[in-house]
Amino acid sequence: MRVLAIGAHPDDLETACAGTLAKYALAGHTVIMCNVCDGALGGRIPKAELADIRRKESEASAAVIGAEYIPPLFEDLDIYPDKASRQKVAEVIRAARPDVIITHPPVDYAPDHVATSQLVFDASFLATLPNYEGDTGAEVHPSLGPIFYMESFGGHEFQPTIWIDITETFELKKRMLESHESQVKWLKEWRGTDFVAQIDVQSRYRGMQCSVQYAEAFRALYAARRVRAHDLLPIGES
Repeated sequence: MRVLAIGAHPDDLETACAGTLAKYALAGHTVIMCNVCDGALGGRIPKAELADIRRKESEASAAVIGAEYIPPLFEDLDIYPDKASRQKVAEVIRAARPDVIITHPPVDYAPDHVATSQLVFDASFLATLPNYEGDTGAEVHPSLGPIFYMESFGGHEFQPTIWIDITETFELKKRMLESHESQVKWLKEWRGTDFVAQIDVQSRYRGMQCSVQYAEAFRALYAARRVRAHDLLPIGES
């Protein structure tokens, strides 16, 4: 399969679904990772310099599991569910040709996350329409595919429908998260937060819910033409 994970910022995917992406990659599926915002507001380093740092960190993270990486489309807090943005995300989806999409839930703590969720929903439909010609010449995506919402940070207002055992890939998840060195350092300085430790707690909590050591939680988008009669997330034996 081809799996497209779209997050708002660098490190969003690593936080919420990197263990699952690693399972896909280890099983031989193609994983494509995209953060649509550049992350340049996540620190005190000058914006252009920080955007470059965070792009390189995202590339390093994707390389841990051999994933393809698509660079940002927008600046932080400059993403809106408007026509131009919808078209840009549709081009990403057409280029990636995903069998399944993972993105933020519609309710989350950051406006960029919420906008990303809406844009992915809208653009995944637009990408399938033959009369939308686009700007890059990418072929029409042949099907309106399923979307799975990854857990919001902290889990507020998030009710999972699927739990994925990531016990065997949790160390890969940590390596991917630790690739975002600038953000791990910034959060410690700014909020006194141990980012990696928080993700350990969240993954253990979701693991406790489904009787494994570590897990990630998802919610399927249940809507006409979005549901498939077979498993798309790598649930495995457990």
